[in-house]
Amino acid sequence: MVPRKITYRMYPTKQQAERLLELLGLHQRVYNTALEERIRMYRDSAQSLGFAAQCKGLTAWRKQCEALAAVNAQSLQVTLKRLDLAYAAFFRRVKAGETAGFPRFKAVERFSGWGYKTHGDGWRLHAGDKMQHGHVRLSGVGMIKLRGKARTPGEVKTAEVQHKGGKWYLSVTVECEPQRAGGTVAMGMDWGLETFATVCSGENDTLSVANPRFLDKPQRQKLKLLQQAVSRKKNKCTNNRRKSVALLSAESRRIADRRKDFLHKTSANLVKQYGLIATEQLSVKNMTANGGEYKKGLNRSILDTAPSTFLNLLKTKAEEAGSLWVEVPTRQVKPSQTCHRCGIQRKKLLSERTHRCSCGASCSRDENAARVMLNWALVGNVTGQELSEVRSRGSLPTLIQETPPIAALAV
Repeated sequence: MVPRKITYRMYPTKQQAERLLELLGLHQRVYNTALEERIRMYRDSAQSLGFAAQCKGLTAWRKQCEALAAVNAQSLQVTLKRLDLAYAAFFRRVKAGETAGFPRFKAVERFSGWGYKTHGDGWRLHAGDKMQHGHVRLSGVGMIKLRGKARTPGEVKTAEVQHKGGKWYLSVTVECEPQRAGGTVAMGMDWGLETFATVCSGENDTLSVANPRFLDKPQRQKLKLLQQAVSRKKNKCTNNRRKSVALLSAESRRIADRRKDFLHKTSANLVKQYGLIATEQLSVKNMTANGGEYKKGLNRSILDTAPSTFLNLLKTKAEEAGSLWVEVPTRQVKPSQTCHRCGIQRKKLLSERTHRCSCGASCSRDENAARVMLNWALVGNVTGQELSEVRSRGSLPTLIQETPPIAALAV
């Protein structure tokens, strides 16, 4: 059984929307109060206050506050758990020597929502056939209309109510049996900006996935105008500023949704076709850390393609389908600098987009890198030759690597 997320759009009535905003404010105040309590406890007595202790304190809070007493207790515990996870991530970063990032107090505009731990405790989903559309009953709110559908229906477990861009969503976690099927062909894939992905699975089999460029120049100009409209309105309490913020939020959400849809569809199509996926280890943080003003455009283009998210989605889907996932060590293999036919390494500038070698190999830079990674995953070296041929240093002809079916590799 594997967990899956189903996101429904909620359509509350006017009275229900007001109650949802009230609940959002209560959870936000509980989060901030719990954070303040932890800070005060450590400052006064140098002792840490844990999740269990704050859950006990929550019982006393609910007895003293009628508004909290009307809120589902488990959903309030989920809010406290989120603060506990924020502290855990903070200490993990401190131990790793990274930028710590202490948990911050959150304004209600930046508080995304709240969650429920158990189906039937504070919430109950009434979905239609194959979990398409339906209603959800929330404690203290009532029955709310839902629209959305599940790719793979399953057993309902938990839920999160989310408030984004003035709209309400219900994210439901279900457990279901994996139904994704993988392919039977091995491939090497090189991520890039000129083309989003270059896939090589044989001598003449090359697939290029175009870069969608969600933040192209017209789109950046549109966002810039919306951001300037917000900046000009200094008074944060006016309706005009709220409208400008809503327009900016809606446009940003539209871009994010398009990117998410593209990444999911592209990763699913690749897993459906290939049974072995070889790609390089990427550190997006290091790629975009330096460069200054002259590299700002390149960094923006890198982040626009969301390579980390794409590779994580691809890896997760490959593991679910039972496909082989191989991460080639970039610093050791150097796919972009190495010839896939003879193995000679030659440093190339980023502007050099065609690979040409003295051995006669000529192809695009991305295709060469994809072939190097495919050879390394199948044979154990970058040229595709048998290891004995490489060690002999003889005048043996270079072996053109034909990609065998995955079933043949296991024999």
